[in-house]
Amino acid sequence: MATTERDEAGLIARILAGQKELFHELIRPYEGMVYMTVFSIVRNETDAEDCAQDTMVNAYRHLGKFRGEAKFSTWLATIAVNEGRQKLRKAKRAKEDSLDEPIEGDDQQITPAPLTDWREIPLEALERKELRETLRTAVAELPGIYRQIVTLRDLEELNVAETAAALHINENMVKVRLHRARMMLQKRLAPYLKTTARAKKEFWRRMPWN
Repeated sequence: MATTERDEAGLIARILAGQKELFHELIRPYEGMVYMTVFSIVRNETDAEDCAQDTMVNAYRHLGKFRGEAKFSTWLATIAVNEGRQKLRKAKRAKEDSLDEPIEGDDQQITPAPLTDWREIPLEALERKELRETLRTAVAELPGIYRQIVTLRDLEELNVAETAAALHINENMVKVRLHRARMMLQKRLAPYLKTTARAKKEFWRRMPWN
C-alpha cells in the first residue's frame, strides 16, 4: 500500500521524536527514485550508489528542516539532484581538460524529424527486448539537462511543479526541455514508430524501463 502524505508526516514526527529506526520505512518507497535521479546526472553506477547514499544521509540529518510545504518525495528529489550535481562538479575540477568541454544549454537547435508521435508505438512492440534496450540507451545518451527531465517527469512521474522545484528551474523551462527530450527520443526510436498507429493514452506509464 502506498504511503500517504499523512502517513509520512506521522513517520517524520516519530523519527524526530527519537524513533530513528523508522527512517528506513520513510525512505523505502523512494529508494529507486533517488537512485534513478542521481544516475541520470552522474551516469555511473558506482557514483550513483554513492550519491544515493549521501542523499539519504543528508535527508536524515536535515529531516527537521522539512516543513511539508512540498511533498517529501520532491524534497528528497531536490537533495538527490544537488548531490548528483555536486559529484559532477568535483569530478570536473579533478580533470584539467574539463575547461575545454562544451557546456550543454537550452539554445541548441533541435530539428524534429517528420515522424509520428513516439507515444503511438504499438503496445506489442514494447514487449520486445530490443526495444527495451533501445529505450534505456536512448535515455542514457540524452544531454544531461534533458536526461534529468525525462527521469523525473516520465520515469518517476513527478508533476511539472515538483520537477521544477527539484531542478531549481521554472515550470515553463520544464515543459520546453521535456518537449525537446521527447523529440530526441522520437528520432532515436524512429524504426519503431508507425505512421498509421493509433495514439495510446497513458502510453509513457507503461514503458518497460525495468
